[in-house]
Parts: sequence; structure tokens; C-alpha cells
Amino acid sequence: MLPKAGNSAGASSLAQLPDGRIAAAWLANSGDDGRSAAIWFSRLGKNGWSKPVPIANRESTASGIFANVGQLSGPVLYAEGSWLHLWYASTTLGDNGGSAINHSVSTDAGESWMKPTRLQTSPFANNSTHIQSPPVPLRDGGLGLPIYHDFIARHGEWLRLSATGQILDKVRMINDVPTLQPSVIALDEQRAIAALHDTGPGPGKVRIAITRDGGQRWQDEETASIPNPNTPVALIRLNSGQLLLAGNGQEGRGALSLWLSADEGKSWQASRTVEAAADGGAEFSAPVLLLGRDGRIHLTYTWRREGIKHVSFTEAWLATGRQP
Repeated sequence: MLPKAGNSAGASSLAQLPDGRIAAAWLANSGDDGRSAAIWFSRLGKNGWSKPVPIANRESTASGIFANVGQLSGPVLYAEGSWLHLWYASTTLGDNGGSAINHSVSTDAGESWMKPTRLQTSPFANNSTHIQSPPVPLRDGGLGLPIYHDFIARHGEWLRLSATGQILDKVRMINDVPTLQPSVIALDEQRAIAALHDTGPGPGKVRIAITRDGGQRWQDEETASIPNPNTPVALIRLNSGQLLLAGNGQEGRGALSLWLSADEGKSWQASRTVEAAADGGAEFSAPVLLLGRDGRIHLTYTWRREGIKHVSFTEAWLATGRQP
């Protein structure tokens, strides 16, 4: 378990620092109304996880963006050279109204952080724009940031940022049903796929959107053969070229499972169940995947909404069943 930082925990994120350490950020709340939530930060070294420190809260966000702040959500970490990026969303009108994405940077491996700035992703007060998954590096030095819109129409979006952080373009991901929380990986310089979950009504499945022109257009592909109870999924590409997806399947939030694809997401095979329990309080959700530079796979997820659990394993374990 990551160090406890509150009575409840939400989404998490992972990044690998230049010195090889794994950094984690997650949302934790010490109260009941969400207004005491903060984003906490810790690093995994040879002696385990460091003492967590808050790196963003309502007060620090409000002072950076010069606006009232209601609740926080996210976060997303991304290491780029000596820079460590943090994106997270905050609301200005209650629980969901006016939700927009904020961006902060650390140049000292998370010891200190610049004041956040707000990304102006929409002309309509950034209403209900959220972030869940890490960006994809682009050939021009910029980043492709998967975000999503959760107000009336629900859909994923692709935000293209320049090498200096300016917003260059935003493209909607087209799906046949309402979808949320895209997780994106690149297949080559022009092709990328996004895994999203559909929001119903009825039993949901993981949805796949693909771009073949560097993110200029995203089109719905055949639904992946993975049931999903309207919960987030995480997607990475392994060193072998296989795709690894983590999420909740037919059992609902009471089981967190892994699937593999050897054909760029056209078909999927169940691989492993990371954790499962049958009691009413069981919830293992909001997975995050990171492929370390040594080939080891890191996974964090929300554990019973009480904290964040970290698991690491090898690709061989996925294939042979050896212990992590």
C-alpha cells in the first residue's frame, strides 16, 4: 500500500524519474464532502515509499488560477527529461460545474512545484473537462493529452500541446455510444489507439478509437471483447509489442483484471486477476499502468476507496504465471 494520506483515496498516477525512482501522485480526502481533498506525492526508493506530501489542494490551486475552487480530481504525472509535469482538474461551481484542467511543473523531482496554470480547452468556461491518463510524446516535441468531456455529451478528446505547452488543437474522439476516460498508446508515428469505457445504458464494454493520421481524426473501431461496468481502464504497450489493458470486467469493481492483445487491440485475451473479493465493500478500480525502463510493469489502483495499492510484475509473469 502507498502511505496513507487521508480517510479515502481516489485516482492515482505514476511516472519514472530520471534517477530510476517511481513517483506516484494520488487524490486523498480527510473529510466527507470532498472539499478537504488534496493531491499527495511520494517516491519509491530502496527503502520503500517516502513520506507523502501534499502538492496541490484547493487553496494552492485557487492562488495559482485566481478563481474559487470547489473540488479536485485527477491527477496525471508525466516525466519529461528533468521536468515532472502534473495535470489535474478542479471545479469552480460545486461538484462538477466549471471543471477545468490545471498544469504545474517540478524541476527537482517533485521537491517543489510551480504555481498551477489553467488550460483554456473550451470557449465555454471549460465546462466539465477532466483528465485521467498520461500524455503521449509527439514527433515535434509536443504532447498529445487524452482528456474527456462529461457534460450532456460524453466523449473523449485529444488535446495537442506544443513543446512549450501551448494548446495547438483539440479533436473529439468519435464513438457510437457515450464514452469517458480515454487511455492512449502510440503504435507508430501516425497510428494510435484509445481505450475508453462506454457509459451505458445497459451493460458496457471497453470501446476502441483509432487514429491513422497522427491524431487529426479519431474513429470508432469494433468494441473490444471486454465487459466493463462503466469504470476507468488503463492501457500500455509492452516491450514485446503486446498491449496490456487493466480494468474491471464482468465481476464489476470487486475484481481488477488484466487483458493482453497481440494484434494491436483487434482481439483480447484474459491474462490475470490482480485482486478480487466478494464482500460488499470490495472495490479495486481506477487502474494506472507504467512500463519502467527496466521492462518491469507497475500498477496502482484504488483499494476499497481507502488507499492506493501498488503492484509490480514482469511480462514473463503475464505469460507464464510466475509470481510478481
